Amino acid sequence: MDTILLYVIAGAGLLVSVFKDPAKTMTALRKALKALEGILPQFLVVLALVAVTLAVLDTETISRFIGTGSGAWGVLGASLVGAITLIPGFVAFPAAAALLAGGAGATQIAAFVSSLMMVGVVTLPMEMKYFGKQAAILRNVLAFGFSLVAAVFVGWVVSL
Repeated sequence: MDTILLYVIAGAGLLVSVFKDPAKTMTALRKALKALEGILPQFLVVLALVAVTLAVLDTETISRFIGTGSGAWGVLGASLVGAITLIPGFVAFPAAAALLAGGAGATQIAAFVSSLMMVGVVTLPMEMKYFGKQAAILRNVLAFGFSLVAAVFVGWVVSL
């Protein structure tokens, strides 16, 4: 129901825009299509990887590695995978939702997503170049620690 409401609001906004300034609306739609073309390959690859993972691994296996019963090791593992993975947020959140539906624990998914968004192992060399080695490493270590704290907080909230 929420999705339908969002589509209706977006459609109404588009209609208002078309009536107000059709030329600007068409320019905006062309830019949006170009952005979609740039994002779509990444999105489809990650979506395919998640689909294959969910097809190969059954709910029991997912639950064993990153389910609620995996405990601290599952949280740490999910956080490490998130830290070394370079996936944009618009892909990470649907992937996380699919894993959650497949048996992953909320704490583990929170660790994965928060470290994915905050820690940049892959981008660390570039960060070191612009911010200096000490600042880049400190930022990543603190971000990793905070991602674990955020995951524990999410686990606590979900258990209430």
